[in-house]
Amino acid sequence: MTKLLLKLFVKNYKNTDDKAVRERYGVLGGTVGIVCNLLLSVVKIILGVVSNSVSVIADAMNNLSDTASSVITLIGFKAAGKPADEDHPFGHGRIEYMAAFIVSALILLVGFELLKSSVEKIISPVVVQVNYITLIILLLSSLTKLWMYFFNKKLSRAVDSGVLAATAQDSLNDALVTFAILLSVGVMVVFEINIDPYVGLLMSGFILYTGFKAAKETIDPLLGTPPEKELIEELHKTILSFEGFIGIHDLIVHNYGPGRIFASVHIEVPVDIDIVRCHEQVDLCEKVVNEKLGVELVVHMDPIVTNDETVNKTKEQLRVILTGIDQRLSFHDFRMTPKGENRTNLIFDIVVPVSIKLSEEEISEKVTEGMRKIDPTFFFVITFDKDYATPH
Repeated sequence: MTKLLLKLFVKNYKNTDDKAVRERYGVLGGTVGIVCNLLLSVVKIILGVVSNSVSVIADAMNNLSDTASSVITLIGFKAAGKPADEDHPFGHGRIEYMAAFIVSALILLVGFELLKSSVEKIISPVVVQVNYITLIILLLSSLTKLWMYFFNKKLSRAVDSGVLAATAQDSLNDALVTFAILLSVGVMVVFEINIDPYVGLLMSGFILYTGFKAAKETIDPLLGTPPEKELIEELHKTILSFEGFIGIHDLIVHNYGPGRIFASVHIEVPVDIDIVRCHEQVDLCEKVVNEKLGVELVVHMDPIVTNDETVNKTKEQLRVILTGIDQRLSFHDFRMTPKGENRTNLIFDIVVPVSIKLSEEEISEKVTEGMRKIDPTFFFVITFDKDYATPH
């Protein structure tokens, strides 16, 4: 069914790297969600009113909010696909994240309303009228939502969309919730025991939990999160494949929405390298990274000494001391400048992941103590850098 819909409504649906194709995937997902959720909500509202069931009405409201969510998803995809302009030079990709946040806010609103109505029904119970037709419709509703889960999951994987992935999870949640309602209605039909408001109460907690979870997952990329581990590994592998590049540091990645990633990096090159040849390699590197990984890369060159035995030995000693303090610590831009017989300046940057609890002063003291045991003439000029790229 999913493949048939893609063939009918998404031209060149296999070319998922195309931004226009990606947008059409989002439009298809949003349109299918609107149609299915609107039909389900109308049917359940009628059933809920006739049977006086708070949980069925609550489930109908949940489907109605899903309809609004699908509308927002559709609009978000369309708006996110707009090209860059004077006011938004990096494009409009983050609108997709904003749309997902609005969807999560609607989920939370439904959860609070359901909580309120369930508590009211527990305090003032009402008689629930149900029949086997209600059971059949609820079962079909649960199966429909289960299909929507697989449908949106396939779309999200095809175009790597967080919004469609969240929509898929929401559909799975709805399928489980509707099944729970089906269970409560079945208990009422078979045993004539009214657990309807208590199921509604449990559902409200479940919906609120998923709403808060969805809100956090959409706020995080807006605030800024570390890039995916796989992307960092591919960047390292691709950059270091070029002639003369012997190390990288100060990698910073900015995400302006799906398919809109910008990065900057410092590349270490031998101090005696042919500068013209190196510049050609830098240009080629930026081009290859863009074509291969879809990342707009800016490179800064850092020349370092590679053929001095004393410098290399001291660097290795520093590396041992840093890993002894914490294996996540690293350094770069190492320079060694003798100032007479009684003083040698060691100038370098230490990269500190945000998860390390040691202060810069504590790290500096430990490095100084360890290195001066090796050579009392060492003096230090240390700059501390934050690691913005490594996932924690």
